[in-house]
Amino acid sequence: MRILNVSNTIDPVTGGGEAERSFQMSKFLAQSGADCRVLTIDTGLDAARKNFLGEGRVIALPCLIRRFYVPRFSFRQISSLVADADVIHLMGHWTIMNALVYLSIRKQNKPYVVCPAGALPIFGRSKWFKRIYNLVVGKRIIRNASMCIAVTPDETASFVAYGVKQNKIHVIPNGIAEADYLAEDNENFRKKFGLGERPFILFVGRLNLIKGPDLLLKAFCEIKNQFPEVNLVFAGPDGGMLTELKSIAKNEDVKGRVHFLGYLGGNDKSNAYHAAALLAIPSRHEAMSIVVLEAGVSGTAVLMTDQCGFNQVADVGGGWIVPATVGGIREGLKEVLPHTGQMQAAAKKLKEYAIGNYSWPVIVQEYWKLYSTLLNGAGHKQQ
Repeated sequence: MRILNVSNTIDPVTGGGEAERSFQMSKFLAQSGADCRVLTIDTGLDAARKNFLGEGRVIALPCLIRRFYVPRFSFRQISSLVADADVIHLMGHWTIMNALVYLSIRKQNKPYVVCPAGALPIFGRSKWFKRIYNLVVGKRIIRNASMCIAVTPDETASFVAYGVKQNKIHVIPNGIAEADYLAEDNENFRKKFGLGERPFILFVGRLNLIKGPDLLLKAFCEIKNQFPEVNLVFAGPDGGMLTELKSIAKNEDVKGRVHFLGYLGGNDKSNAYHAAALLAIPSRHEAMSIVVLEAGVSGTAVLMTDQCGFNQVADVGGGWIVPATVGGIREGLKEVLPHTGQMQAAAKKLKEYAIGNYSWPVIVQEYWKLYSTLLNGAGHKQQ
């Protein structure tokens, strides 16, 4: 089966969940026997990322305008890639890349699936661009898809709001590669980043409004005197809020207890999860938080907001769900931090749940089933 995965980015530093999902899904599809290619933009890609599927399997277009990820492209090249594929998989939503590939898909009447992974609601910055994008092409990309992939059942409502019928929505969750989170060197990790020996709450993700790092920091400041032995660690690239966060830490006199490590990858990221007492996910909006799974396979307890699209964690006793407000996060931390035993018990349950239900070898079989169904003629109809 020849699969073309289209993702605006697979940059591990700034790409966030979309990049990680696209990278892992493509890798495991290829390992399971698919003839897989990735069409993306070259921003932030080193030789290892460009060749992770083998030489020439990642087609990375040069980026002309970084703000909107506008690629330098050739319609002939895109048309050729679409023609060579049996199925095209579009990641994300608000991208020039998806629009360009969609035009070629429509012309050639090819089956395709789309997985926005929570991106459909108009939220955050560039709202004017998103409204225009939907008006010109965005809604047609979603409505005309052979199948729409939701990463959680809750995301189904977003597709319905775009006019998609229920029978064209298929739920396939995010996956996790347990082998990427086996490294555990607490002592050297703490020494490398100057964290000392205190227990710490960990945040992993871009420092931007949607991820809610300001909510977590303000909540931490309100409990700083109640838990003087606990620190807060932010691990992730600046998404526009780093200066503001550092200013809050300075004004609240917690600068020595709040650490900004920047982007962590590889063993550093794994070590961070293993060293943390608790992972906090203060997101204002998210379809299905991948860092929940990363913490889960690392054996780390999780506290997250009710906007992360993953309330099942609480259902299996693997973590705590709180409102996406400063007060909600504050009260959650006050409830959880004093009880080390409860955090360890929750971490154990979350690990079992994550490995049993979200390992990539399990998830990728769902993609095989879906693609096979489409190629057998079910669900594919252009309008």
